[in-house]
Amino acid sequence: MSTNNIAICELHPNISNPRVVGVVIGKTDVRSFPDRKNIGFNRFTFSFTLKDSPEYWINVSAWGSDEYISVLSGSFTIGDCMVVENPLVSNKNPEKDEKFCPTTPSFYRLLISEAHSQVLLCTDMSTADRLLPLLHLPGKDPRDSLGDIVANGQGLDGRVLNILAAVRSIAELKLFTTSDGRKGQRLEVKLFDDSVTSFSLVCWDREAILLMQTLVPKETVLFIADAKIVFDSFRKCMAATVNSKTIVTVNPDTKEASQLYSYAKEMSSSGALEDDDRPEDTPGTGLTDVYTVSHLKLKAQESPEVFFGITYSFISKLDVDSSISKVIKAKCAKCKYQVNEELQSCTNPSCPGRDQPLSVTTGFDLLVDITDHSGTLHACSLKDQAAEQTLGCTIEEFTGLTDDERTAFKWKFLLERCKIHIKVLPSTKMRSGIRGVILACSLADPGEVKQHMSALLQ
Repeated sequence: MSTNNIAICELHPNISNPRVVGVVIGKTDVRSFPDRKNIGFNRFTFSFTLKDSPEYWINVSAWGSDEYISVLSGSFTIGDCMVVENPLVSNKNPEKDEKFCPTTPSFYRLLISEAHSQVLLCTDMSTADRLLPLLHLPGKDPRDSLGDIVANGQGLDGRVLNILAAVRSIAELKLFTTSDGRKGQRLEVKLFDDSVTSFSLVCWDREAILLMQTLVPKETVLFIADAKIVFDSFRKCMAATVNSKTIVTVNPDTKEASQLYSYAKEMSSSGALEDDDRPEDTPGTGLTDVYTVSHLKLKAQESPEVFFGITYSFISKLDVDSSISKVIKAKCAKCKYQVNEELQSCTNPSCPGRDQPLSVTTGFDLLVDITDHSGTLHACSLKDQAAEQTLGCTIEEFTGLTDDERTAFKWKFLLERCKIHIKVLPSTKMRSGIRGVILACSLADPGEVKQHMSALLQ
C-alpha cells in the first residue's frame, strides 16, 4: 500500500491532501436538489460507504453537475476497491448526516468535489486482495430473525432492524412510471430462515437492485443491516425494504451465517422449498388470464418469474387408483420434509424440530398431466386442500374407498374438460424446466369453454 494512504481510523479535518483506499460496501442512487445559489438549476449528488478494516468504514458524498455525478456514479459499484484522493474531511453530525446514510464508527465523513477530488479504481492487486474479504464482515450483530418479525407483526411497522436470512427467490424487475412522470423500478426478493419459509425484501434503488440480481437463490445468505420493516397492507403481512441507510453483506463470514447456509442447502436439496406452496403465494378467485397449454409453456420459457392463469384442459393422467402411499404423503410439520410416519424423528438434518418427537401432517400429493389441443403439461402438482376440493372427498373418506370407487373418481375427470386454476414456476427438477401447481380444478361450463377457446383460437 502507498505510504500516502490514510487509514479511515486516522482521518481528521486537519490532514492535507488525504488519500483513502477502501472497498465499497454500500452505494446510493444519484439524486438532485434545487440549487439555492442558482435559482432554476439543480445540484446532483450520490453517496457511498468505504471500508478499509473490520472496525472502520466511512460515508463519502459527491456533489456536482449532472454530467460529473452521472459519470462518476457509473464508474464503480458495490464490491469495487476505490481510491479517494483529496476529499474534504468533515465533522459528522450523527443525527443529520446518518438520517439517510449508513451508520458508521468514524467521527467524520468525506466530501468529494469536481474541482479538487478524484475517485479512481484501485489497481494495486495486493491492496485489493486485502480489502475484498471485508465485504463479508458485517458491521452489526444479527438480532432479529424472520420469525421474530412475523410474530411481532404490525408493532414493528416503521422500525429499522438487522436481518440474517437466506435468499429463496428473486422476482423479475418491475418498471413503472409515477403519476408525475418519474420512472421507477422495484425488485422483490423472497427470504427464508429456519423459522419462516418466505418473507419479502423489496428494493427500489438501482444500486440495491443491481446487487440483488447477481445473487444465486437458495445458495446465498444475506445480512441486511438497517432494513426498514413495513406492513404490506395489500398482502396483509410484514415485509422489509432496502433504503439509503441499509448495508447488505453477501454471504457473511460468521458462524450464524454458515449455519444458515448449511440449512438453506439442505432445504433446497430436500425439495422442501420448491414444494412449499403457501396460501399467500397464491391469488384468490381474481384470476382472469386464460391460456392454452402451449401458451403456458411459452410464457414460462420467456420469463422465469412465477405466474398464475386459467386453462380449460383435460386431466389426461390421474393415478388415484395407485397404492395409497403414492396418493397420500406424510410430511414433517416443522420443515415440510417428506417422512416415514414410523420414524421417531424427522430425518432432515436441518429441521428446526429434529430433536423433538416427530409431528406429522398428511395430505394428498398427486402428479397429474393436463392436456388440450395444443399439448400436454406433465407432472403438475395437485395436493392438500386443492386435491380435496377437486376430488370432492377428504383423506379419511378417500382411504375408505374400494379400488373400483377410486377408479370411478379417475374417470370422472379423464373424459371431461376442466377449468383449472394453475400456478406455473421454474423448476430445475423437471425436464421441461417448468412446473405446474394446480390451485383449483372443477368441471368446466361448456358455454364458458366455447367463449374462451374461440377467443384463444382467433
